[in-house]
Amino acid sequence: MMLVDSHCHLDFPDFVEDRDAIVRRALDAGVGRMVTISTRVRRFDAVRAVAEGYPEVYCSIGTHPHSAAEETDVTTAEIVALSQHPKVVAIGEAGLDYFYDKAPRDVQADVFRRQIAAARQTGLPLVIHSRDADADMESILRDETGKGAFPFILHCFSSGRRLAETGIELGGHVSFSGILTFKKSDELRAIARDLPPERLLVETDAPYLAPMPFRGKRNEPAYVVQTAFVLAQALGQSVEETAALTTDNFFRLFRKIPRPQAATPEA
Repeated sequence: MMLVDSHCHLDFPDFVEDRDAIVRRALDAGVGRMVTISTRVRRFDAVRAVAEGYPEVYCSIGTHPHSAAEETDVTTAEIVALSQHPKVVAIGEAGLDYFYDKAPRDVQADVFRRQIAAARQTGLPLVIHSRDADADMESILRDETGKGAFPFILHCFSSGRRLAETGIELGGHVSFSGILTFKKSDELRAIARDLPPERLLVETDAPYLAPMPFRGKRNEPAYVVQTAFVLAQALGQSVEETAALTTDNFFRLFRKIPRPQAATPEA
């Protein structure tokens, strides 16, 4: 059984002391690929170095909405150029965050649209962060899709059903984190159950949002197994089936990541 962690932050200070051990634990748990996600273009060197350090780790390039006001000078052309690195397999994490509002909302939207343009130009999936911004997120996604389709993921999904259904309608994927395992996440599990299975992904968003029974502790890629188990329960299938489903979805979406070669039986 192989799983993937489609979204983690292995460059964060939380992992500096034991990053090798964390990657090893993930591999031992069957997590065969990890994507460490950029939050600032100006700090991309650190993200790229982590991805270059491990054959199983890839990365993205982009600006988180929290940092949008710091990177208003980053152009679509610059993002596209940096995305040519063989280890860069996605754009983002980009989007809107109205919960913390760390950047003005118009600035968040402008920086988000530049990264949408980069995803459209490169064909790489856009990793979307959306918190307490469902209506504006839907509006931007519809407007930008009208200019030309682009692949995207509603990452760490915890928004309303309408945004999930809009994302699916516009050709996107929905990724679930440890939030799916929380006791009060019945509605989220119902949304996951009702979405097309070929559009589902799993992730950790490590070091944040550790799933049950690790809630409150530092999250890490190995724990994506717990999220896959709960997603399997929601879908009414085995964890092996869910692992195969979400892993296949991952490789179809993240097309720059080679699929592992199947082992050849000995003669």
